[in-house]
Amino acid sequence: MRIVWPLPALLTWAAAWVLAWVLRQAAAPLWAVLTLPTALGASLALWPAVAATTWRRVFVAGGFPLSVLALGQGGGLPAWVWLAPLALLLLAYPIRSWQDAPVFPTPRDALLNLPEQVHLPDGAQILDAGCGMGDGLRALRQAYPSARLMGIEWSWMWWAVCALRCPWAQVRRGDMWAANWSAYDLVYLFQRPETMPRAWAKACATMKPGSWLVSLEFAATDAAGKVVPPHAHFTLDSGRPIWVYRLPVVHASHGTSTLRA
Repeated sequence: MRIVWPLPALLTWAAAWVLAWVLRQAAAPLWAVLTLPTALGASLALWPAVAATTWRRVFVAGGFPLSVLALGQGGGLPAWVWLAPLALLLLAYPIRSWQDAPVFPTPRDALLNLPEQVHLPDGAQILDAGCGMGDGLRALRQAYPSARLMGIEWSWMWWAVCALRCPWAQVRRGDMWAANWSAYDLVYLFQRPETMPRAWAKACATMKPGSWLVSLEFAATDAAGKVVPPHAHFTLDSGRPIWVYRLPVVHASHGTSTLRA
């Protein structure tokens, strides 16, 4: 059974702290209490089942030593304090959202060239699906200042942060996968490769003809993992690609061609 992220990170951090506790109970020297759990976390981070990407390996390996530093090595603290980092993580990433992408901000100017590919009328409705802290909405506002911007976010913490940062947008807490995308002229995503087949299936099933799906970093893929031909794509100065799709798109093998503007 595949364990969804970030549960592998939580289990690794818990294992490191359990080892640290055992060593402290055994009156081990401080260097052993600190270095051996750190080594355990770093070793597990190299296991692909725990962390499949560079950033995840960094998060997994750094969790224990960073929490030790943040808590001042734990001297004199009550036991419940050790649960604070876990509680904060669960607040930011509720269990229901573990299959979605973690919060990685959209670069400020990432979507400035999007209107060259996607022409929208004034008042067009744009959804940032999984809006996180609101960086995607801010980038969309720069690209389409006259559009009606909406965001949806499952995490209570990031929803509140986004609502404060983007008072000019309609930001609501909810499940982006359960939301109806049919009313939107453009849906923007910054997901991860594993969730792109689900996003593409939802776009095809719910979005109206002529609407747009825009993805930062990752191309849309179908249920078989095949990359869907985009309407257009371009690359940012940082090297990150932007993938642009216009609905509906039907594979040529089905007897029709991709809709173009």
